[in-house]
Amino acid sequence: MMSKLEASAIQQALTSLAAAKLDQLEVFDDIPSTNSYLLSKPAPSPGRFRVAVADHQTAGRGRHDRKWITVPGSGLCLSFAYTFDRMPDQLPALTLAIGVGVVAALQQLNIDNISLKWPNDIVALDGKLGGILTEVRSGGGDGVTVVTGIGLNVHIPEDMDVGAESEWAHRATDLHSISPELPARELLAGTMVEHLFATFEKFDALGFAGFAAAWRQQDWLRGREIDVDMPNEQASGIAAGVDVDGALIVDTQSGPVRVVSGSISIR
Repeated sequence: MMSKLEASAIQQALTSLAAAKLDQLEVFDDIPSTNSYLLSKPAPSPGRFRVAVADHQTAGRGRHDRKWITVPGSGLCLSFAYTFDRMPDQLPALTLAIGVGVVAALQQLNIDNISLKWPNDIVALDGKLGGILTEVRSGGGDGVTVVTGIGLNVHIPEDMDVGAESEWAHRATDLHSISPELPARELLAGTMVEHLFATFEKFDALGFAGFAAAWRQQDWLRGREIDVDMPNEQASGIAAGVDVDGALIVDTQSGPVRVVSGSISIR
């Protein structure tokens, strides 16, 4: 079902450069998954993008096939498909760069004090504000299409259990808790799309190097005692930031350990 949100109002937040590269923007009241929807659609041409926005997902997904739970009107679910003309260097670090872009979008809307938890969580008030899911679309040709989904809690009902990941966040939080004077939903979505487009273009040109300094400033894990569950081993120690390729560095008793993929819990 198409949403009462107006796609034209969302597009008003885009600069002329971003608007010129937009193939299609669709808005839904509810949809199983905005990421799955864009993965099923034709890939944009290199340098171009398409967007799906929803108030509510009935089968939203997070990392490791976790569910992303929302109720109608409580959050913003947005997916963004972009095609690179070649395989980018350090592609796994793109999720971190997208996090930096999300924070920049919120800051533009005067929503501050947002942090990022490696690799894909958006944090406020030490709670989970949202998450990022990045998926690479397989296909022929030289281009590489990446679909990234952004889920943000906007205003969670007080009696709603959204299933925050208990291994690091004792609760979920929402934009309303940080900034009671929230921007219009269309402005929030449009500003996010604008910053995602800028993020993908910058990553295409500079890789993670263009985002490393900002990530360090927003790194919620740094200095915390953590346990990391990796595919073939476990590590415990102090989170020590990220490497030049976006890998998490953990200072353990036996020396630094690089984590490329794993689940984090706070000690």
